Amino acid sequence: MQENIFNYIKNIFSGTSLSSLSIPSIKVTDIIDILIVAILIYVLIHWIRETRAWTLFKGVLIIILINFFGEFFHLYTLTWVIEKTLSVGIIAVIIIFQPELRRALEQIGAGGLSSVTGILQPAVQDGRLTKESLEEIYDACIRMSSERTGALIVLERKVPMGDIVKTSGVAIDGIISSQLIVNIFEDKTPLHDGAVIIRNNKIAAASCILPVTQNEIGQELGTRHRAAVGGSEVSDGYFIVVSEETGKISLARRGTIHKGLSNSEFRKMLFKLIEPPKTPAININRIWRGMNKHE
Repeated sequence: MQENIFNYIKNIFSGTSLSSLSIPSIKVTDIIDILIVAILIYVLIHWIRETRAWTLFKGVLIIILINFFGEFFHLYTLTWVIEKTLSVGIIAVIIIFQPELRRALEQIGAGGLSSVTGILQPAVQDGRLTKESLEEIYDACIRMSSERTGALIVLERKVPMGDIVKTSGVAIDGIISSQLIVNIFEDKTPLHDGAVIIRNNKIAAASCILPVTQNEIGQELGTRHRAAVGGSEVSDGYFIVVSEETGKISLARRGTIHKGLSNSEFRKMLFKLIEPPKTPAININRIWRGMNKHE
């Protein structure tokens, strides 16, 4: 077996002459060309990662990987369906990403080269919410609930909301504190209308405009609740609402709103953000019973 492998490798290299190999010449313009393309690809990926388009982009990549899988294993029907779908993919991507593409072009046009060089600068960020930050958010919500101060707070998770922060809100980039959150939502202050978005363990922006759901969630719920549900339909974040009329706390996630939470229920749901994912324990007895069942 080993002799056959060695003979096969020997036959491959015996037909190859090192003198016939030629290394293409590389010019300075070729290096510049490669660097420009690499920078453009980096800027594009960085821009996509900062917006909700990143989730859609990952979906497109999965479809492409499935197509390669189908071609490798000669799954002709699957490959044919994906190829026909991708034939109009460019038009579909433009339609799906139209708002994000428009904002990106506007930012490049307004900022010029500074918008590109700003992306190239490394940013040190710790995106995980800490227990201390959640305590501050919880205390602020409980205080606003007791005072019946209306509020809408967004806790960003895996789906980035950088496009909303940059286009509709007022940048703050402040340390999370209950006093700052309460002051933002104080009635008749400049930033009280809209949502506060918390990302990278900081208060990123205030007075942000969220998409309003078109589904029926109840006539008793106001604009803040509809915006919370609408935002949760396009993001995996936590959307906290404090009602101005009743003072009740609600939390929307994945298109579903949990209304009128008690303090203990709200705290339990909120602090799930810092709990490690639970892996199901292996039940040896159940596996053993299953094996004996099929004997």
